[in-house]
Order: sequence, then structure tokens, then C-alpha cells
Amino acid sequence: MAILTDSGRVAIARAIQNEALYLAWGVGDPAWDTTQEIEPITATQLVSEIGRRRASVVGYCLPDSQGDIITREGGRYRQTQVPSKYLFMRFAFDFQDGGDAMIRELGVFMHTRVHDALPPGQMYFTPEQIVDPGTLLLLERIPRTPRTPSQRTTYETVLTLWDRTPRPWPSRPLSTTTTDLTRSSATNSTCSAPAM
Repeated sequence: MAILTDSGRVAIARAIQNEALYLAWGVGDPAWDTTQEIEPITATQLVSEIGRRRASVVGYCLPDSQGDIITREGGRYRQTQVPSKYLFMRFAFDFQDGGDAMIRELGVFMHTRVHDALPPGQMYFTPEQIVDPGTLLLLERIPRTPRTPSQRTTYETVLTLWDRTPRPWPSRPLSTTTTDLTRSSATNSTCSAPAM
């Protein structure tokens, strides 16, 4: 039986790390508020995207019991310059991003193409500014989360390419930090990364 080697996993991580990555968020379907929904593995886009932001950090990391990258399940990682089977991503949304929408879905995309006429350095994009949404890597439907222009929200996740067990969806949570104008508070949501 053929296997995917460790060096192959690192090669996949390097290919992803070299791409521009975006976190899209959307209002989803209000019916999800009362019915638990399983994310479809065949999904290629969000149900109702309102915008997406380019990653501010994409880098390698390694498991480390003293690391400062912490997942909700208790895993800890530290960043490293050496290519590895673990990718750390951070997406920092600004105050005005998303307006007052009710967020129910999140997705990490690669290969996104936006209109050429947009200002250089723009990091947040609405659907009409996107030429090609690209490839959906990670998808999560979350409990409804209200947005407000008085808050900034940062999402962090670790994509793992290491698991050799038969579990189809090992959890690598996507943690959320919300900062408003007067105080900071941290909440957590989960985002699953498929093993390879």
C-alpha cells in the first residue's frame, strides 16, 4: 500500500504556505440556528459569503507543550522557520469588516483572484470585488455570532498534515479573539482540518 511520506506532507504544507490565503465569513442559513448542520465535505464555497480577509500570518509551527499558540482542545504549538507538517494561520479582521452581520460560517480559501483595479495593499474584499473565489480548504459552520463595527476579530488556526490514524476530521480548532473599543475578551470556535 502506498503511503504519503513525511517529506510529502511537508511539501504540501510548503505549497499551501506559498499561496495567498483568505478567511471568508458569511451569514449562512438562519435555519442553522435551530438545527445542527454538518459541514459538507463536497462544499466549494460558503452558502452566503459577505467578505473575506487575507491572512496576516501564514507560517510553520511545531507541537510544543510550552508554545504560545493554543488550540481549544489544549494543543500547544510554537512557530518555526523550518518547514513542517503544521501550518499556523492568523486572520485579523478590522472594525468595519462585515458591518453588523450575523456570522454563521467560515472558510479558508487559496487561489482567490480579485479585480486588478483594486488599490494595492487592500486586505478585505467583498463578493463583488472577487473574480474567482478559489479553492476552499477548510469549512466550519459556527453558532451565530453577531458582528459590530465597534469590534475587531482575529481568527487563528493550525492546519495539520500529519495524522495517520483513520479519523476523517481531526480537530485543530480555530480560536477567535474579539477586541472592542473598551475591553478585550477571548472566545473559541472550532475549525476542523482534514488529515492527509
